[in-house]
Amino acid sequence: MKHYLPVSCPDMQALNLYADTVPAGFPSPANDYVEQRIDLNTLCVRHPSATYFVRVSGQSMVEGGIHDGDLVVVDSALQARHGDIIIAALDGEFTIKQLQLTPTRALVPMNAAYAPIPINECDSLDIFGVVTYAIHATR
Repeated sequence: MKHYLPVSCPDMQALNLYADTVPAGFPSPANDYVEQRIDLNTLCVRHPSATYFVRVSGQSMVEGGIHDGDLVVVDSALQARHGDIIIAALDGEFTIKQLQLTPTRALVPMNAAYAPIPINECDSLDIFGVVTYAIHATR
């Protein structure tokens, strides 16, 4: 697994955060003022020493909004819970999947074309962190 460590940047770049949300329908051009500035590192990285980035390969998570080539932000300080998207190694094979703990334990792809992967008692499952954000290019 290739992962990317966050870089300490002394000159963090704050970006504009607009007060209004953007409707998915017809936007209002009258609301063009800035409410505050936001730093994406502050927004996306809650535990800097336990956070890293991973580039995703494959199509198994597309229905969860994670596509081939996306970068995901992974927080290894978080305890994985039922329904979380995680980075894990099952019997030494790295994967990104949704964690299912009930009714049975499984790693669940978020793409109907792929079957859930059951986690048996004899399987070796190592969870490396919880995915907290996905960075997806739209252009």
